[in-house]
Amino acid sequence: MPLRLLRSCAPLRAAPARCTRTPSSRRPLSTPPPPPPPSSRTSDAARAARDRLYADRMKRNRTLVLYTVGSLALVSGITYAAVPAYRAFCAATGYAGTPMTDPARFEASRLYANEQTAGRPITVRFEATSSDTLPWSFEPVQRSVTVVPGQTALAFYTAKNNSDKDLIGIATYNMTPEKIAPYFAKVECFCFEEQKIRAGEEVDLPVFFFIDRDVVDDPTLDNVDDIVLSYTFFRAKRNDKGHAVFDAPADVVNKASGWENYEHVPAK
Repeated sequence: MPLRLLRSCAPLRAAPARCTRTPSSRRPLSTPPPPPPPSSRTSDAARAARDRLYADRMKRNRTLVLYTVGSLALVSGITYAAVPAYRAFCAATGYAGTPMTDPARFEASRLYANEQTAGRPITVRFEATSSDTLPWSFEPVQRSVTVVPGQTALAFYTAKNNSDKDLIGIATYNMTPEKIAPYFAKVECFCFEEQKIRAGEEVDLPVFFFIDRDVVDDPTLDNVDDIVLSYTFFRAKRNDKGHAVFDAPADVVNKASGWENYEHVPAK
């Protein structure tokens, strides 16, 4: 048989299989495999913790801001309220010759005379003064009134604006002797309030008061049967907060109020 025939009948050998890989599928051996995606529970917990931290931080910031603003307001308020607070203290205690305005004195059970007080008449005399810078006529309608402790009384002052323009005035008051002040209670008064009077206008200003019945139990006042209630009107001006204040030196106002001999009196 020809040699060519034998060659054609020889079994064919299969070529060895060859594994091929595209360049994009190759990965450097030094690169770690990517981490698995976080679970939804882990993400929610982290987000909640972050939100709580942010909320706590905002709360602390708001607290700090409010504390700072409150501190500044307190300091400003203390400075601004020094004079009104001092007047309120004097009115509540009768300090510095300031008549009492304590509401506890106005109970109905105290506003009547009895046999003990009926034998203790006291004369109240009224005086009036106005500042040189305030062109007003200011005087009491009645010069005096006699009352007994526990009996209420009503008196009037008149004020007239003699200028050709509207003016605002503020009055302060004082009482002598000073030791009677804790028992002199004012129900209504025009002091420390701005009084605007038009040009050429005249107004009546009431004073409603009584002397507390406890005065008869104070042995230091046994010889006091005549007291003086005096008012002084000053011209008013507006401060930086828009409130009416005395347009006069502090020492002048303090003297009219009977405070010139007392320490720690705040400036106007």
